[in-house]
This record gives sequence, structure tokens and C-alpha cells, in this order.
Amino acid sequence: MGRLFGTSGVRGLVGKQITPEIVIGLGQSLASLLGNSGTVVVGKDPRTSSDMLEGCLISGLLSGGCDVKRLGVVPTPAVSFAVKSLRAKAGAMITASHNPPEYNGVKFFDSSGMAYTPGLESKVERIYFGKKWRQASWKEIGEVEDLDILEDYIEALVGTVQLSRDYKVVVDCGNGAASLVTPRMLREAGCKVISLNSQPDGLFPGRPLEPSSENLVELCRVVRSTESDLGIAHDGDADRVVIVSENGSVASGDEVLAIVASSQLTKKGDVIVTTVDASKVVDEVVVNGGGKVVRTKVGDVSVAAEINRRGAVFGGEPCGAWIFPRFSMAPEGLLGALKVLELLDVSEKKISELLEPLPQYYMLREKLACPEEKKAKVMSAVSKKLVKEFSETIGVLKVDGVRVELLDGWVLVRASGTEPYIRLTAEARTPGRAEEILKKAAKVLKRMR
Repeated sequence: MGRLFGTSGVRGLVGKQITPEIVIGLGQSLASLLGNSGTVVVGKDPRTSSDMLEGCLISGLLSGGCDVKRLGVVPTPAVSFAVKSLRAKAGAMITASHNPPEYNGVKFFDSSGMAYTPGLESKVERIYFGKKWRQASWKEIGEVEDLDILEDYIEALVGTVQLSRDYKVVVDCGNGAASLVTPRMLREAGCKVISLNSQPDGLFPGRPLEPSSENLVELCRVVRSTESDLGIAHDGDADRVVIVSENGSVASGDEVLAIVASSQLTKKGDVIVTTVDASKVVDEVVVNGGGKVVRTKVGDVSVAAEINRRGAVFGGEPCGAWIFPRFSMAPEGLLGALKVLELLDVSEKKISELLEPLPQYYMLREKLACPEEKKAKVMSAVSKKLVKEFSETIGVLKVDGVRVELLDGWVLVRASGTEPYIRLTAEARTPGRAEEILKKAAKVLKRMR
């Protein structure tokens, strides 16, 4: 059987990996999985290909007997919200998240509003590749209804916080799905808002969609020049949030994750879920707050599944994909922005003052070329080789690649799922030690290829 789904839905270049035929088939497959009945909520980001793919997906769903609630251009977490509030059988978002405009994709959500797990994705794939589609009769074909969910969604978001003062916030939506939503949400929460790149545009002319430091130079400049309290940036579908401090610098994703995670603890022993590539600063801050950290595979689907399994109070990745299970089981870039403002409000501190006392760690990354046919062999043997090389090993985690915990740091080895590389990540208390760990691990890998 072939593969369609990656770490976050089906995604690829439009016209190559993502075609009208494939998306119609995905709609038919989802309808067949759902039993040819029930309602599916469908949203999209503003990419130039999204209208086309929306029509294809809806056609597949209707032909299988499903009704469709069409939301139009909305952030991905709004689809999750709509699934729960409308008690729909499933949801689908047409987006390629942070990928360039020539990409697009489809992401499915179950009836709880959580992204489809690998198990459910495999069921869709079996139906798709087996072409085991059930065709509804002419009188059972589903119906489409256009629905505006944003009013209820924004009201629900704003209702989660109560800010005691007016914050000046600069928000950069990257011309993506939250362009008309996040600025409005922040104003309704009482903030003074300066908007950048907040008009939906499928060519994304303002900046690349990945909210990385190099792509947020303008946001940082405006935060500084307007003496704002905070800067906020989203990726294309706003399931992620990146924070810019009042001094105009992009805050470390690991450090912001740590303080947000700690703020969600309500009692001793509460569980926080994060991924194998997150910094030890998360462990230190959460444990000091009385919580426990559980690590899982990279990807918001894995984080959500582990939150369910552990009954965790929060889960997140350093990239800014944070899940607040009391509100939603999907990554929530918009709610994340509000929760950071709530942190400022409760602490009466600036974001830089919240981050300054955190323990300092230094992280380095490298990727080594490795042919696809050799990856499995290398990864099966790398654990023993690394433990032998690092006498100071205190533990090994194998939930996603191999993470070797050391007395004064750690190293992670993961095979890329999309490129002929093996990726190395090392972290330690000093830059020199991080570099030493990385070089030692790279030496081991080079001998094995």
C-alpha cells in the first residue's frame, strides 16, 4: 500500500503530489470511512489553489453521502472548534501550513476536534488505494451549507482570558488564514493592535510563511519603533504562534514553550507533553513548578495523542504549536497568543523579564547525508554506538529516533522522513560543550554510513 499522509496530513506541490484527482479521492475515502453519512466541516487557507481543492474535496464527500458545512477561509484551529461545536463527524482543512504558496494539502480532524492519528490515516489510505469507495445514490448525495463560525470562535477565545490593562500588540499574520481573525480577536480582548501582512493573499507577498527569525525582521522593527508590549506571528494556517519580545527580538521557542507550559499547571503531578527535540529548559521549568514532562514524537498529532493517553494539561512543540486540551485538542496559535498576554498580565512583567531568569542552554543542529536504503540499518545500530561513545550516558529515549541523555546535555539522532539525511541535535549548558557533543555524535554517524 502506498503512503499519502506525512507528519501533518497530506501535503505536497500542487499539480504533482496534490492534484484534483487525489483530493476527490481523499473526500470519497473519508466519506466511506465515516459510513456515507454525517456532517463534515471544511475550511481552507487563502492559497491560490485552495478554492480548486475545496471543490474537489467537497465533491468527494458529497458523492459519498456526507453533508458539508463550508467555513471558507479560516485558521486551522477554527475547523477543530467547529467540529466540536457543531457535533460534526469530522473536519477537513485545506492548507499547507508554513510551506510556500505552490504547496497545498489536506488535514483531517475526528469528532473530538483532534487531528487524525496515524491509525485513522492508515484506514483512509487503505480505502483510497483499494478504491473501495461507496457511492451514494442520486437521492442520497450530500448537501452543502455555508457557515460563518468566526463570530463564535472569536467569542470563545476571548472568553478564556481577562486582561487588566490595554496591551499594545503588533501582529504579523503573513497574509495567511488568520489575517482577518487574530487582529480582531486581540482588539476584542482589549488590546491596541498594529497589523502587518494581515490581508489574505494566496501569493503571500508580505513574507515567507515560516515564522522564523530571518522572516520576522519587519515585525521586530515595528515592535521596537512603536514601543509595543509584544509581537505575534503566525504561520499560514495559524496553528502556530511565535513571540517577539518588547525589545524587538524573536523569543526562543523552547523558552516560551517552557513558561507557557508551566503556567498551565494546576496541581502537583500535572503532565506536560512535548517532543523529543525540545530543550531541557522545558523539563527544568515544569519540574520546578511541580509538573512532569513526557516526550513523544515530533508533530502535533503525536503530541495530541499523548495528551489523550496521559490526561495531560498541556502539550506543545518549540515551533509554537501548542495544544490547550481544556479548550481544544488542536494546536491553537490564536489562543497561544492570548495565553502569553495573560502571562504578562498575571506576572505584571514584560516578556523579556519572564524569560531572563530561565536556565541557559545552547542547541546546535547538523544534518548528514545518508542514502534512503541505509537509513534503517544506521538507525537500528546507532543507539549502542552512541552509548559506547558517551560514557556519561544516563538514559536513552527511542520514541522518535534516538535521544541519548547525558549528565550535562543530550544528543538526538533522527532520520529525515522527506530527505536523504540523518539529522543531529545536541544541547548543553555551554556552546563549547554542545559543539563537542555534536561533533562526537557526527563522528559516530560518519563511521556508520
